[in-house]
Amino acid sequence: QVQLVESGGGLVQAGGSLRLSCAASGRTFSSYAMGWFRQAPGKEREFVSAINWSGDSTYYADSVKGRFTISRDNAKRTVYLQMNSLKPEDTAVYYCAQYISSWYAIGGNDFRSWGQGTQVTVSS
Repeated sequence: QVQLVESGGGLVQAGGSLRLSCAASGRTFSSYAMGWFRQAPGKEREFVSAINWSGDSTYYADSVKGRFTISRDNAKRTVYLQMNSLKPEDTAVYYCAQYISSWYAIGGNDFRSWGQGTQVTVSS
């Protein structure tokens, strides 16, 4: 089973930026779409962004559109989430996940693997 390891979280002031990374094991990384999700304390996990296998198609939640950018480097087996103009409401544990196909399914909930999460805290 593929293993996903997130990194790059931390504490940042409102208006600041962070770049999350998610490194995958195995040789099949480039065959699957990837996604970022987040879960704030006391809330359900929510979708943040997704990217297809080749990186030429992306999708964002309305709450992060225009501020976050997802990208991937298949040679490095890594997906990134560049987060700019961070707000206190972006505070959450951020998880990456691998979809079961080369394209993401909006609203879908079938995934091959999840990472362990990385904490992002935005102070006001």
